[in-house]
Amino acid sequence: MSEKMNFINDWLAGCGTVSGLCQTYGDSRETGHLWIRRFKQLGASGLVDRSKAAHSHPNATSPDACALVIAAHRAHPSWGPKKLRPLLKGAHPGIELPALSTMGDILKRAGLVQPRRRCRRRQGDGGSGSISGGPNHVWCIDYKGQFRLGNGDMCYPLTLTDGCSRMILCCDAHAGPRHDDARRSLERVFRDFGLPDAIRSDNGTPFASTGTARLSRLSVWWLKLGIELQRIRPGRPQENGRHERMHRTLKAEAARPPERSMASQQARFDRWMEEFNFQRPHEALDGATPAGRYALPTREYPKQVSDPEYPGHYEKRRVRDDGTVRLKGVQVYLSEALGSQLIGAVELDDGVWRIKFGGLELATFDERTRSLTPIGSTRATSKGKLYKRKVSGMRPV
Repeated sequence: MSEKMNFINDWLAGCGTVSGLCQTYGDSRETGHLWIRRFKQLGASGLVDRSKAAHSHPNATSPDACALVIAAHRAHPSWGPKKLRPLLKGAHPGIELPALSTMGDILKRAGLVQPRRRCRRRQGDGGSGSISGGPNHVWCIDYKGQFRLGNGDMCYPLTLTDGCSRMILCCDAHAGPRHDDARRSLERVFRDFGLPDAIRSDNGTPFASTGTARLSRLSVWWLKLGIELQRIRPGRPQENGRHERMHRTLKAEAARPPERSMASQQARFDRWMEEFNFQRPHEALDGATPAGRYALPTREYPKQVSDPEYPGHYEKRRVRDDGTVRLKGVQVYLSEALGSQLIGAVELDDGVWRIKFGGLELATFDERTRSLTPIGSTRATSKGKLYKRKVSGMRPV
């Protein structure tokens, strides 16, 4: 302002023409006449620098739209602009909504955004857990990490999702990862929805074991229903990455803070499932909801589960409750998970037999050495004695 005032003082003192003064002060004649005009109208205050901001903002977000964005975020605190915008667009089609970046600015100005530390993605985190095919091709199952309820009891959420649509089919609060509880939940899901082509799980209880083919009673039941078993590699949760990502949302939105009792926690899980499946837009689904992409399976849950069928040239044996079966005069151990189940044996070579449960190859039995070698293992049982072993990857056939 001092330079402008000096210019005006020189002009008032008649120190030169306007053109000459403008040349002296390094300004254009238009600027010089502008300063003189403002001085005549407002005096010295007219020489103060003015804001260059526009007098009007025709593209500014309306107060109604701002209020809707803030209200939607308060109703869904963990949702960001990418999920809030499709929700608001469907609920308020007549209101022009701001861009995603503008919605983020609105939430920041309202103090509703908490800064997070930026995580660097490590190379190789993608894993081999891709899921091809449509809905019900692969279902993903797991027990989410347990947490303590308000009354001190432990809660183990059993979760089941459709790998394609991300539809949550089950989120049941259990007291532990037990076979009976898991089967009860799965029977309800199978009755309500139908049967998938495959189920992907980790190698923990009750989905797998350390025995032959890593079979558990639960996975034996799946095989009898014609469901393929998919196992992720130990220590590779990223191979079930879609399911693990859902667990992170479950923990943030439905388990913190935990409810007081198992019943109230289950009610909260049910409300959360309804929102996740039918309201929450999913970025990987181009903003659609899981329910919008899901379709029921074509296979229904049978009223009675039958034994596997084997070709006529197979020898059939019923496994005892202790997991043993008699083959060619030798009592060999297979797995307690196969207790009471019907297995088949086909001769591959003279005295060498392949033992199968349905389409799954279990072991090779050599009647000359009286030894049984599980598929994927190089160590055999001798004369019917049992050696504890860990079997590598199981390949459904």
